[in-house]
Amino acid sequence: MKTILLVEDSRFLRLMNERNLVRAGYSVVTACDGEEALRLAFERVPDLILLDMLLPKLGGAQVLRSLRNSATTDRVPVVVLSSLPQSNEPKLKKEGATAYFDKSTLGLHQNSESLIQIVRKILGEKAQAGDAVAIQISGEVALPAKGEV
Repeated sequence: MKTILLVEDSRFLRLMNERNLVRAGYSVVTACDGEEALRLAFERVPDLILLDMLLPKLGGAQVLRSLRNSATTDRVPVVVLSSLPQSNEPKLKKEGATAYFDKSTLGLHQNSESLIQIVRKILGEKAQAGDAVAIQISGEVALPAKGEV
């Protein structure tokens, strides 16, 4: 079972995303601030990190830099979850983010599946029944081949 480190200071979004990821078959470890995120990432290296940018104690950009500067975590994919303008995406990608997801589009039902799709795509997993067809990663819309995500 793949492990995802979910870093989100909003309790509501953290619980909602954790529930959706667990339902999709992932083991989820959560952190509510940047310091906790780094501690957890180094204790047990996850398969993927979902990282909010606006965090207490240590901001998301600092967390991303620390992850990329460590041989332990430098290859772990990091999906930035942010409500910051998408114009920040090129800078975040340059700093080592794998993908950007606009969390303002997360809804209780309609868009929560798109986050799962991005996770599956980055982890190289096959689509599940009911997955939508288009996935937006890094500002590009990727239309997967039949049977892929």
